[in-house]
Amino acid sequence: MLEIAEGVVRSEGATGLTIDALARAAGISKGGVQYSFATKDDLVRGLIERWTHRFDELLGEMDGVSPADLVRRYIAVMRTSQATMNAKMAGLMIAYIQNPQNVLETRQWYRSMFNRLSGGAGEAQAARVALLAAEGLFLLRITGIDQDGEWSAFLDDVESVFERLLEKR
Repeated sequence: MLEIAEGVVRSEGATGLTIDALARAAGISKGGVQYSFATKDDLVRGLIERWTHRFDELLGEMDGVSPADLVRRYIAVMRTSQATMNAKMAGLMIAYIQNPQNVLETRQWYRSMFNRLSGGAGEAQAARVALLAAEGLFLLRITGIDQDGEWSAFLDDVESVFERLLEKR
């Protein structure tokens, strides 16, 4: 059902995702959808959890990975997940973060990333700045900055500056 929900978001945008719209797209009753997702918030949470899980799988095992290599992976995953995480889907984050529990979970995920990038060494600092820049680009995608394909070029800039910072160490 989440696959169908992603299709609804792609075609109709985040505001088009409703229990009714999902039921129509899936060819089932509204009650059938509500059996799995009682509310739209539950549905949005399911989509965000699915995307986060996919992203984490693409990142792979992170224990023992240097800050620089972790950010290199992060940028590479952002590039490969462009088709999945388009601006319409990213817009669901707006609805998602309106729930305090979801905000807490999001903070915990980011805190775990920054814990992996801790320390005062130049590599760790450069990695944190690159992660912040990449995440800033993600948030800009919510506003539709990628309409002209600029997002990828901006990500190239982040990656290039990051690598130059590492060379200067």
